[in-house]
Amino acid sequence: MLVGLMFGPQPKGHWSGSNAGNAGKAYQFLTQGGRYRVIQRFVDFDRHEHPVGETWIFRGHSFLPHDDGLALIVSLDGEQEWMIRMQLREEEQGPIDDALDEFIAPCEPAG
Repeated sequence: MLVGLMFGPQPKGHWSGSNAGNAGKAYQFLTQGGRYRVIQRFVDFDRHEHPVGETWIFRGHSFLPHDDGLALIVSLDGEQEWMIRMQLREEEQGPIDDALDEFIAPCEPAG
């Protein structure tokens, strides 16, 4: 299990239920409540690896323009939330964000 590889956990709604910023809102092609899978390994701002096959439910995002910071709010279990923190600069995770659909894809619906 990937617990501990992201910032968290916090109870459901801790970040996604916030009234500030973009918490609980879609980001690029990621929609709130959608299940996604990592299709190309990447490393986040905290230097945590997200391996191929990692899956989570997207809960929302937060953007901090001062530091070009992006936090993807996700849930592994549907009950707790984690943050995948990224910095949208060329020398950090900017290239990942620019090609996000090459790193993350929607999971196929069950059935």
